[in-house]
Amino acid sequence: MSKRDDLIGKYAGDIRDKLGAEPDMDLLRKVTIGCGPSIYNADAETVASSDQAELDRIRKNYLMKKLGLSDGPELMDAINAVIDKYGRSNRSKYRPVVYYLLCQHFNKQSVYG
Repeated sequence: MSKRDDLIGKYAGDIRDKLGAEPDMDLLRKVTIGCGPSIYNADAETVASSDQAELDRIRKNYLMKKLGLSDGPELMDAINAVIDKYGRSNRSKYRPVVYYLLCQHFNKQSVYG
């Protein structure tokens, strides 16, 4: 298995263990690939949910640019809902898992078609 496949397995395990859901492996793989090389950097691989600048970057670069959503308060509401679901006290919130959950939240799986 490649390093990326190992990481996708780790993210799938996180979804199962911390969220109690069975991941859509095809979507998770595509979202992970979309994250690019950031998944190989321990700092960039995780989301700092207490850093407002980080959350703003997710809103602008992922939700608006990648998913094509219009800016509005519902974007930040969705980010906060995903962070709450993942667990605010959980220190390792993996970026691909957060993006995967946001993609599902907005029903934008077609972006990765």
